[in-house]
Amino acid sequence: MENLLNLFVKSVFIENMVFAYFLGMCSFLAVSKSVKTATGLGLAVIFVQVITLPVNYLLENYLLKEGALKWLGAGYETVDLSFLSFIMFIAVIASMVQLVEMVVEKFAPVLYNQLGIFLPLIAVNCAILGGSLFMQQKAFHTLGEATVYGFGSGFGWFLAIISIAAIREKIQYSQIPAPLRGLGITFIITGLMGLAFMGFMGIKL
Repeated sequence: MENLLNLFVKSVFIENMVFAYFLGMCSFLAVSKSVKTATGLGLAVIFVQVITLPVNYLLENYLLKEGALKWLGAGYETVDLSFLSFIMFIAVIASMVQLVEMVVEKFAPVLYNQLGIFLPLIAVNCAILGGSLFMQQKAFHTLGEATVYGFGSGFGWFLAIISIAAIREKIQYSQIPAPLRGLGITFIITGLMGLAFMGFMGIKL
């Protein structure tokens, strides 16, 4: 249990997808103009991460990596399908994003219209694919670890976009120099937040 908690804290704060790796920046910058739309997209990212990482973990360990097909028999112990990882991971992600899109359109049409093109673009959000590739790189031992890492990385992205959205709503009333208004000041704030999150690297887990 302690190991899972450490993994969650590490994926949220120390290895934050936005502030540590700067992944998913396109939708992070575009949808963070209001807290409401940022919340909707952030929750969608969490859902997709929580679903896709366990599925991709099972694919990796029981289908793709070398020796994963040994459950089919002795003749398959040397089969290596790892070259299909990218295609399989992206296919799973695209399927889950399509599911999320249908659910949001059905139950929250206003949010669906506000998110616009950025909801289906979760399928090509590099933070989502990055989570699966980091899962592959870290070689988790259990499905639970992969699930916790998926939730932690998604929640870290959610925390990042909610934070920047709240700040952007507040600075609308600030006297910002004209050349820095919009994305200019957003880039500066994102960099400062990235420096702040670097302080979490001192946490010993």
